[in-house]
Amino acid sequence: MAFLRFRVAVPLCVAVLSVAVAILGYNQAMPPPLPAALGVCSLAGMALIWRDISSKMKGGSRTLSSLLGQYLAVKGVGWLGRWQRRKLEADTLNVKRVQEETLLKRLQKNEHTCYGRQYDFSSIRDSDDFRARHPITTYEHYRELIIRVAAGEEKVIIAEKPLSLAMTSGTSGASAMLLSTKDTNTEFFLQGVTVCLDAMQQAFPASDSLQRTTKFFYTPTFRQSEAGVPIGPNSSTPASSRYMLNLYTTPAPAFEVPSEKDALYLHLLFALKDPSVGTLESNFASTVFYAFVALQERWQELVEDIKRGKVSSALALEPEMRARLEALMKPDPERAAQLQDHFQDGFRGIAKRLWPHLHLVLAVDSGSNQIYGEMLRENYCQGIPFYSPFYAATEGLIGVNLWPQEANRRYLLCPRSMFCEFLPESSLEEEAPHTLLMEDVKEGHNYELIITNASGLFRYRIGDIVKVVEFHNQCPIVEFQYRRGQMLNVRGEKVSEALFLGALKKAVAQWSGAQLVDYCCAESGILGDSIGASDPHYQVFVELKGVRNLTEKQRYKVRQFWQIRYLCFIVKNNFFFILPPASWTFASSRTRLSTSPSVSKAALDR
Repeated sequence: MAFLRFRVAVPLCVAVLSVAVAILGYNQAMPPPLPAALGVCSLAGMALIWRDISSKMKGGSRTLSSLLGQYLAVKGVGWLGRWQRRKLEADTLNVKRVQEETLLKRLQKNEHTCYGRQYDFSSIRDSDDFRARHPITTYEHYRELIIRVAAGEEKVIIAEKPLSLAMTSGTSGASAMLLSTKDTNTEFFLQGVTVCLDAMQQAFPASDSLQRTTKFFYTPTFRQSEAGVPIGPNSSTPASSRYMLNLYTTPAPAFEVPSEKDALYLHLLFALKDPSVGTLESNFASTVFYAFVALQERWQELVEDIKRGKVSSALALEPEMRARLEALMKPDPERAAQLQDHFQDGFRGIAKRLWPHLHLVLAVDSGSNQIYGEMLRENYCQGIPFYSPFYAATEGLIGVNLWPQEANRRYLLCPRSMFCEFLPESSLEEEAPHTLLMEDVKEGHNYELIITNASGLFRYRIGDIVKVVEFHNQCPIVEFQYRRGQMLNVRGEKVSEALFLGALKKAVAQWSGAQLVDYCCAESGILGDSIGASDPHYQVFVELKGVRNLTEKQRYKVRQFWQIRYLCFIVKNNFFFILPPASWTFASSRTRLSTSPSVSKAALDR
């Protein structure tokens, strides 16, 4: 690996230096042989660089400027990644000192804000002092302060003006509006993106090639606060990646299409045109999964577009946008014929047939995205490795996955990104709980994360429960377990999403050929009077494919496993019911699936 970096760095430096000296020699009195010799060295260096570029190319139809731009970007980010990785390794040797430095840096930067003066940040000397003076907080603690920031008031919580007001996803409660700052974004790129790219290139050497990536992401709709601060999601967008768009198969104009459905079609269209795609990327595995679902539904339309060199008339595009996109296309009946053959062979393992040089799917597939990662690996993306690079949230970068090839998604906490405290799972409901620091946690134990970040959150409960599975030097390695707001609890049983999904998968496995596509579960009390009078229970909706009939024995197993009152399984457009002791019937509308009021954690564990 070191030799390969030396082989590239030396000719690059020689080429640049030689050109510079040759120019100086032309303008100043310099012995004639020297500029000429350096000119020869320059040409030799550039030839070696081009040789390196050529060895990393897959397929054609790339311009020289595009290749050179990607080559320099990859080399630059690669150098940054190795540098940041060395810093991270050094930090893990003394996490107590690094965490103290991170905390004091946050406090000192904001000590002259209204909030900093209220809690006397300027007099806090260490983490013990901080924890003694500042309470553990939730979003309600900040709600009014953030409203003041949105109205244009300065130095309320943070010293700088926020880049945006970032909305959380609201998957486990009401959506919250948090501050997004330059520091948060910079830390995410330097401590997260570059480090994970370094880990990725070490684990998957083919990812160092000069292939384009298909990235499924969209331009969100932002609104403005009364002071003109943008309000919207904080995830990766085309705007935040504007300097990297030339690395993707989707052309820049397509990112301006406001309809997510139409934008997805364009992502697929331009990806299918390029047989040398190297990586499929998205923020989450669910986005990649639904892209393949759309591909399965619309492949004939896409093939026809590639054959004709046009963009489907079904897309609601402005005439100018359609003209810009079609200018980038030309009829390609040969590629269209290849694609049609691949699609007609079925969709299991389709990704590797469409893109023979595809070497990686890059997306978060842990937590609630676990089911989508599994379905992709079992169906569309058979034989292709997956890498879940980050553990992050709207609040910022939390951890990085330095072990891309391992099946279990483990994340090393980043000690310079956030100051972390840990609340033992047994203390979650206490009014004034005692927290632990990185050096205090125990392997095998579960904790709720409490963070102090770069964007105005101090001792903030983010609601994530993690398990410490190991240590890297002195730094904890964690696995995500569940969100506090996603616990099912109708009778004090406290069933996590991971436990529920495990039980559901066991139930589905009771008959061959069934594949779990998606599911939703809620406590009956949330739905109110719409479900009629009944004891507290779960409302469960399950979407399956590959199931047409169940034997009596299989129905019995399902009933025993779930203690079912009645079930509704969705199979494409048909809806099946188990109504003990009745047999299967069809229905034309969605209905609910309910577990018995007596369902318990023990039943789910069976």
